[in-house]
Amino acid sequence: METLLQSLPTDFSTVYLIPWAIRLASALAIFVIGRWLAKWLVNTFNKLMKRGGMDSMLAQFITNILYTALLVVVVIAALDRVGVQTTSLLAIVGAAGLAIGLALKDSLANFSSGVMLIIFRPFKVGDFIEAAGTSGVVIAVNIFSTLLRTGDNRDIIVPNSQIYSGIIINVTAQDKRRIDMVFGIGYDDDIRTAKRLITEVMQQDARILTEPAPAISVAELADSSVNLNVRPWTKTTDYWAVRSDLLENIKASFDANGISIPYPQRDVHLHQVGDAA
Repeated sequence: METLLQSLPTDFSTVYLIPWAIRLASALAIFVIGRWLAKWLVNTFNKLMKRGGMDSMLAQFITNILYTALLVVVVIAALDRVGVQTTSLLAIVGAAGLAIGLALKDSLANFSSGVMLIIFRPFKVGDFIEAAGTSGVVIAVNIFSTLLRTGDNRDIIVPNSQIYSGIIINVTAQDKRRIDMVFGIGYDDDIRTAKRLITEVMQQDARILTEPAPAISVAELADSSVNLNVRPWTKTTDYWAVRSDLLENIKASFDANGISIPYPQRDVHLHQVGDAA
């Protein structure tokens, strides 16, 4: 080693070794300090987002992206200090990013839709929704997909882009919900009696709200029945139970009071024609 050092030019250390060591030390300093600064900025930004009430999942995702971007800047700055041609490196990174983006365009669409769902919040975890041709309770909104759970306890994973690009019906968004039912009575039955019986059944159910008040009206004079619209209001959590009980109790009240619920039928009249003389 001593022989090797002695064979080197006397100005090698001053011209090459010392400047290169300084550049390497400064590059390491840029990387260490830059990485610490990136973490500090990301943590501060994360605290500000949580303090502002931003969704924790979205805040975590944004901070990860921000930290990655800052770390890339720090690495490029450190390499530039060492003497690496960062212009070519940026061109390679850009080309690679474009290729990856084209290859993962469907995933990027799901990702952007997931961000939009989290930001605009058309629904939240625990809501019952109808979207993308399916329905269920929202269990989780992930970056690329949304997890729904059906009433029979099946899990459905729906891509976010299919949800965000279509119609979303949030069934449980409001705390009150109207029950829409139609009851048909015979043409020979008294409409006022039928409406009174329906009103009595609804008044006996404490789950039916008085405000907004229930509504009963004639919907149409159909082919074989007079159809009545029955529209009570109840809490969203009681919707299905109240609807089922009303159907049963109104049918029982009609039967007990002689109100018929006709089914489609056709009367056929036969006329006998005498033989021609």
